Amino acid sequence: MRRLSYGPLSWHFGELRLPSVPGPHPVAVLIHGGFWRNPYDLSLMQGLAEDLTAHGLATWNIEYRRLGDEGGGWPGTLQDVAQAVDALGRIAESYHLDLKRLVSVGHSAGGQLALWLAARPLLVQRASGPGRALFASEGAVSLQGAVSLAGVVDLEAGWRLHLGRDAVAELLGGSPDEVPERYRLASPAALLPLGVPQVLIHGTADDRVPVEISRDYGTQARAAGDQLTLVELPGVDHFALIDSHSAAWQRTRELVLSLSRQRW
Repeated sequence: MRRLSYGPLSWHFGELRLPSVPGPHPVAVLIHGGFWRNPYDLSLMQGLAEDLTAHGLATWNIEYRRLGDEGGGWPGTLQDVAQAVDALGRIAESYHLDLKRLVSVGHSAGGQLALWLAARPLLVQRASGPGRALFASEGAVSLQGAVSLAGVVDLEAGWRLHLGRDAVAELLGGSPDEVPERYRLASPAALLPLGVPQVLIHGTADDRVPVEISRDYGTQARAAGDQLTLVELPGVDHFALIDSHSAAWQRTRELVLSLSRQRW
């Protein structure tokens, strides 16, 4: 495992793991959850990173500014994950990474970020003025697919349901009525169609992020023309999805590997 910096701040780093076989390697960007708050960090995804790397994927498990960190929230949190992915373009040759097989995998709040990253190239095209400038960058890296594990993929729904003790309003600095442009720029549901294949995995016993969020998003995404797979896991809770020894993760791993083998 190599800990690499992608920016100037202490939070700007990720853990790069490489398979033991020769490259070029498909890559999974792993994005932890925790309702965007700083008590939670990338250690939540280390088990998944080790498992995916053992199955042939390079993994880039990233840290970013969260609520409670200076500059966390809007727009710093989103800018950090974008910067972390773009850094792969600078190191791909040195570490034999195949960015034509690059997917994001995010859990909970990280699910929002994973799908948002997939949408970012389109967001920059569609946005104007300050919204475009916030997330545009030279050398932006595009993803080929995105995976949400019990993700908050509709921020307006997350706000309405008061998920994480009103974490969405804290992330974006207000309600949809108060900061509507931020919801339009940050919520995957508002950015549909994303234009890349998406996989949503959600346990029906999830008491942190209800499965209805993924169900409703899936309906909207398909109606918008996106290729989307929704897998509901009966009786599975929020955290089983990031337990690398769970049956839920075994199913998830198969889908991540399948997505990473596709070229679009």
